[in-house]
Amino acid sequence: MSRFSIDPDIAQARTLDTAFYTDPALFAEAREKLFANSWQFIGDESAVPSPGCAHPFTLLEGSLDEPLVLTRADDGAMRLLSNVCTHRGKVVVEHACHAAHLRCRYHGRQFKLDGRFASMPEFKEVRAFPSASDDLANLQLFAWKKLLFTSLGDRPHAPFLQDMIDRLAWLPVEDFVPRPELAKDYTVKAHWALYCENYLEGFHIPFVHAGLNAVIDFGNYTTELFRYSNLQLGIAKDDEDCFDLPRSSPDCGQKVAAYYWFVFPNLMFNFYPWGLSINVVKPVGLAETKVSFLTYVWKPEKLNTGAGSGLDTVELEDEDVVESVQLGVRSRFYGHGRYSVTREQGTHHFHRIIAELMP
Repeated sequence: MSRFSIDPDIAQARTLDTAFYTDPALFAEAREKLFANSWQFIGDESAVPSPGCAHPFTLLEGSLDEPLVLTRADDGAMRLLSNVCTHRGKVVVEHACHAAHLRCRYHGRQFKLDGRFASMPEFKEVRAFPSASDDLANLQLFAWKKLLFTSLGDRPHAPFLQDMIDRLAWLPVEDFVPRPELAKDYTVKAHWALYCENYLEGFHIPFVHAGLNAVIDFGNYTTELFRYSNLQLGIAKDDEDCFDLPRSSPDCGQKVAAYYWFVFPNLMFNFYPWGLSINVVKPVGLAETKVSFLTYVWKPEKLNTGAGSGLDTVELEDEDVVESVQLGVRSRFYGHGRYSVTREQGTHHFHRIIAELMP
């Protein structure tokens, strides 16, 4: 039985034990068991627009801290590679560049843009060299139209992402334009899971978010659960600031103001009539989380309208509540809570996945 056994019957279940939020050993374990084997958003194809481009980055800085490099080879194919030299472990590509090959500036080892070993000075006398271990590791890379994802593990992408892709198949994600000048990072003085739990229920909207509550019909707010994701469907109170849904959409006929899609354990895809706000939750410490807001605009004339307006205000309201919860879960007088059967299905689902993956 899992240390965090969560009853599948939400009416009977109790929430995670507070040790999950306060124990440093469990924090480190969650990093490997929950994050390393999940699928993470890493940007979009504009990072490597043409053959010869190489774009280095760190996957979940402050947590996984894995140096990676996205490349586009001469055949136009994108690849995601380990950015650690197989000779002595130095980071190979330090800045975005355009090159015929990747060269480590420590001792001159070179790699092709597909990660294969190319050459190495002063290694003529080395026996059984080169071998497959001298190539840069190739990671899984999945593209949903222009949006890119990877995993450090071997789980397929479909249980994490396919339900979102299928539900929004009508949406022209390929037309969404990245707006880096609108990106913003927030530091939250709370455990990463508390931040996610707050996102996963609309229960608090009438109490915490006056502005959002003015445009969302809380009575028709629903949650749908999938294997490693879930959808909260925000319905508009009026006919303005909602999607013009095609007949091919299973939601056609509804006044959808927002699709709030959570992908376990830490990705939030917020689709609005103007485009997409992606929130990447990054554990930094036991009581510190960095949340990166990334913006993709589809219809600029609708930007900052409806449920997708005032996102900074909504974020600050959420942070205030979550940081207060961080103080509370450390109390000697709090161990578990219970779930609202009608409003906290997403949080219950989240806790059940944690219990499953951390037996």
